[in-house]
Amino acid sequence: MINYARQIQEEQPEAPGPVEEHIAPAPRVSVQAFCETVETAAAVQSAGEDRRLGKAHLKIQMGGMAAAIEAYRSAPTPNVIVLESDARTDLLAGLDQLATVCDAGTRVVVIGRINDVMLYRELVRRGVSDYVLAPVGAIDVVRSICNLFSAPEAKAVGRIIAVVGAKGGVGASTISHNVAWAIARDLAMDAVVADLDLAFGTAGLDYNQDPPQGIADAVFSPDRVDTAFIDRLLSKCTDHLSLLAAPATLDRVYDFGTDAFDAVFDTLRATMPCIVLDVPHQWSGWTKRALIGADDILIVAAPDLANLRNTKNLFDLLKAARPNDRPPLYCLNQVGVPKRPEIAAAEFAKAIESQPVVSIPFEPQIFGSAANNGQMIAEISANHKSIEMFLQIAQRLTGRSETKKQKSSLLSPLIEKLRGK
Repeated sequence: MINYARQIQEEQPEAPGPVEEHIAPAPRVSVQAFCETVETAAAVQSAGEDRRLGKAHLKIQMGGMAAAIEAYRSAPTPNVIVLESDARTDLLAGLDQLATVCDAGTRVVVIGRINDVMLYRELVRRGVSDYVLAPVGAIDVVRSICNLFSAPEAKAVGRIIAVVGAKGGVGASTISHNVAWAIARDLAMDAVVADLDLAFGTAGLDYNQDPPQGIADAVFSPDRVDTAFIDRLLSKCTDHLSLLAAPATLDRVYDFGTDAFDAVFDTLRATMPCIVLDVPHQWSGWTKRALIGADDILIVAAPDLANLRNTKNLFDLLKAARPNDRPPLYCLNQVGVPKRPEIAAAEFAKAIESQPVVSIPFEPQIFGSAANNGQMIAEISANHKSIEMFLQIAQRLTGRSETKKQKSSLLSPLIEKLRGK
């Protein structure tokens, strides 16, 4: 057991439900829980189904402290032990016994009902890693286990944002690239765009970049993936924005296993505050895994029936697979195509039970010019109305509401007065 602990909770935990906090996923670890109540066992079981514990191997047993001590008399201890205990005296005595059979390096999380600072100090002295007040919800268990592997002095792990089209040709890549631009320029966050459409990706064209290396080099060499290797593959677009480009060639077939991008995503999380995934419109094991594993998701849809059906299907699947996360967001794009019958935003909202973040009008002139010139909309027209929409999406996805403020000069007050006259 290690001598690392968090401060004792002063309030009862909130009821489980969608959360907006950012919790780093746990690595591949073994976790064994010994519960005394059915309610706690159910919460731990639900936590094991959360995406952030997707790599952890979780086993649940009843019997509390006594069962744990008996189990480890003849078996090695896992990376993490979760113990539920009600009684103070039995808890401390049990921990002393457990220490005699516990392997070095094992971390212990205690779930108890006694809110007492003296007990907390005794637990810290015995090397308990975390103490959580019961009753607990699934997200409390997820938070406790995941935080064991996040050093308190380290920078927050990067937030992954996945953008996907409800149908091919709806402009999801264009939206993702312009939103990433807004995150980097207006929110002043270091961000990277990962173009996952290796055969037909357009991120390199949109940012006017033609790097000799990109994401394919990482996917096809997983044993080489580390921070230094990924840094060499990144192409610098602006001071705050980088690109992990797709080769966009057909000399190879890009059939990937479900976990093909895991090493790339994990490495990017460790180095970049914000990662925007441009997910191609296809349904495979790895695209599904990328969407479910993302911190936030944006679905881009055009206002027609097929897009409505697909958005509804994606919405329902992702909400069910991510019960402790915010639901996905969606936006409508290419709204107002001349002579095309369209489904109104209100009808979309009624069917999906959620309002679109924005509805971006169909403006082929400026969007076409930007695509052909390798520029963002903000570079073509600094005051275009879609720029504010991209910023709204960026703020919703990152949780940041304040934009970067320009530095004021000594002449600013005088200039403002002259403007007012």
